Amino acid sequence: MQTKPFRIGTRGSPLALAQASETRARLMAAHGLPEEMFEIVVLSTKGDRITDRPLAEVGGKGLFTQELEDQLSSGELDFAVHSSKDMPTVLPDGLELSAFLPREDFRDAFIGRTAPTLAALPDGATIGSSSLRRQALIRRRRPDISVITFRGLVETRLRKLEEGQVDATLLALAGLNRLTMSDVVTEVMDPADFPPAPAQGAICIESRIGDDRVLDLLEAINDRPTSDAVSCERAFLAALDGSCRTPIAGYARCDGDHLHFSGLILTPDGQQEHAVEISGLRRDALALGRKAGETVRSAAGPDFFADWT
Repeated sequence: MQTKPFRIGTRGSPLALAQASETRARLMAAHGLPEEMFEIVVLSTKGDRITDRPLAEVGGKGLFTQELEDQLSSGELDFAVHSSKDMPTVLPDGLELSAFLPREDFRDAFIGRTAPTLAALPDGATIGSSSLRRQALIRRRRPDISVITFRGLVETRLRKLEEGQVDATLLALAGLNRLTMSDVVTEVMDPADFPPAPAQGAICIESRIGDDRVLDLLEAINDRPTSDAVSCERAFLAALDGSCRTPIAGYARCDGDHLHFSGLILTPDGQQEHAVEISGLRRDALALGRKAGETVRSAAGPDFFADWT
């Protein structure tokens, strides 16, 4: 029987702490355990410390996970809680994504200071975003708009917006909902023409492969539809070698035993794109994601990816 508290690793941002707290609450309810059986361990990651440059310039998604994964591999943590869209497609040896919480809203949220919608922004307006996907989608719809890199915590970005550094910004609606800050949203983006990042809105839990004690604990809170959908989306990313350097969108939804996936790749200027849709059985989620990625890569041709450096 477990006598020591399970150690849950997380970043220290308000959103990361909210996600770790939700995970703890679900585990307490599922197993009838008291709060003291779960210790939330806060670690600072390189991605948290470097906020003045685009992620692509300093290493990509792994910047938000390495410190947590190092302590997970060494046994200092029992498991770690992450935003699924921050996770690289290749994990360190010995680690796996072992559970997913029920997915929040996957859509993007527009927060406008000088206009309530993207369409209503005046010519030459400035939007701040750290996501190459969002930047490319903005340029696709509004090539007249200036898009600048805009990093930092949710609260930091909203403060910069209020200060007038930009006319608008875009954030994940899921994060704003988890922070009970959705009142700042002025437009929820339609995923039909502004599709989300793969795995957006999903919380994942990373643990050691073969650690049955932890795996048995986590299985009770694993949401199967989210797990299958995100597995498909991550397989699409992996087939495209997707990272923070690439404008890629994708979303899978489960319908009974079936799964439907829509994916999109764009050039950074948003002027060229290739879309793909695929459906099949949920049990084939990984294969469907890989096939979608291979299909769109083949259709685009090697020249399409020449600037993805």
